[in-house]
Amino acid sequence: MPIHFDRVEFDERLDKAKNRIDAAGLDGLLMFAPESHYWICGYDTFGFALFQCLVMTASGELHLLTRAPDLRQAQQTSTLSDAQIHIWRDVEGVNPAEHLARLIDELGLGSKKLGIETRTAGLTAYNGDLVRRALDGRVSLIEASDIIPSLRRIKSPTEIAYTRKAAALSDAALDAGIEATHAGAFEGDILAAMQGAVFKGGGDYAGNEFILGSGEAALLCRYQSGRRHLDAIDQLTIEWSGAWRRYHAAMMRTLIIGTPNDTQKCMHAAATEALEACEHAIRPGAPMGDVFAAHARVFDAHGLSHAKLNACGYGMGAVYNPIWVDFPMFYEGNLLIMEVGNVFFLHMILMDSEAGLAMCWGHSVLLGENGAERLSKQSLDLIAL
Repeated sequence: MPIHFDRVEFDERLDKAKNRIDAAGLDGLLMFAPESHYWICGYDTFGFALFQCLVMTASGELHLLTRAPDLRQAQQTSTLSDAQIHIWRDVEGVNPAEHLARLIDELGLGSKKLGIETRTAGLTAYNGDLVRRALDGRVSLIEASDIIPSLRRIKSPTEIAYTRKAAALSDAALDAGIEATHAGAFEGDILAAMQGAVFKGGGDYAGNEFILGSGEAALLCRYQSGRRHLDAIDQLTIEWSGAWRRYHAAMMRTLIIGTPNDTQKCMHAAATEALEACEHAIRPGAPMGDVFAAHARVFDAHGLSHAKLNACGYGMGAVYNPIWVDFPMFYEGNLLIMEVGNVFFLHMILMDSEAGLAMCWGHSVLLGENGAERLSKQSLDLIAL
């Protein structure tokens, strides 16, 4: 069966969640985030795009409400028994939230105080309205989107091993991408080489598309449709991540096709200096805002304030579409305290629209007792092809 953690670890996670639910004064938790489902019982599916909910009682009992296509998905990928899997049927006029309300009543949670995850792609505004209307007057709903994510942020030894494997796949993807990159190369071939390296290494699809752009599109940090061939003098920005058992370790590079000019060399020096400054700022007990401040100080000192963005990275973990960002982010004033076992992606993004140049450099790190450990084995040297 494709379950990637032993029962002992799942039991430990369930106990931690029970303690948090109790501390919050809740009688249960309605989980709509696929990351929560995967973390607490292994359930692995993109079926969250349609209505599904994992109900957890204060005693630690789990019950999944989902559609028929995900019945066998839950049976094969999760710790749930058949008695814990409940199917709502697709039929004209169906309201799955009413099925959820009945399940809540059957579990003895009527008139109780339930936490609900709302900050997730697993609960659209439309479905959220259905849930609130169906449960109005039947239970008290309390916003509780951070209960499970706060637990997921500290990685277990197995999760760290999976993250290291993801980082190795990211390194392999960069090697494959560099080999495929040259003047005249087709962007589609570069993407295929990088994604292929992940798949050949046994990895998964990442939480979002690999981002690749050349020429003026090197200044984009989002995926866009369309492919071109590289010019003799060109720039290519790539952001990608290996994924292993859904765990990510993202990276970012801007490759130079041809001879780099002085501006590109200066931008690269600033980006790598900022990256190392951020690594030094990541330490147990420090707020995440310190990392952004380190990034900003370096870019400002190099006269590149106009080219930097308002965040310089974020958490990494087992995440699903539409993005591999595992919040929170490194931004100005973020007071969240960093802890041993956190994994972060640091991205130093310089996009100078006036010069028409990009220089983006990044990799993932693990926070240990002595600070940040770089998970990538790749050099920080400027790459010119």
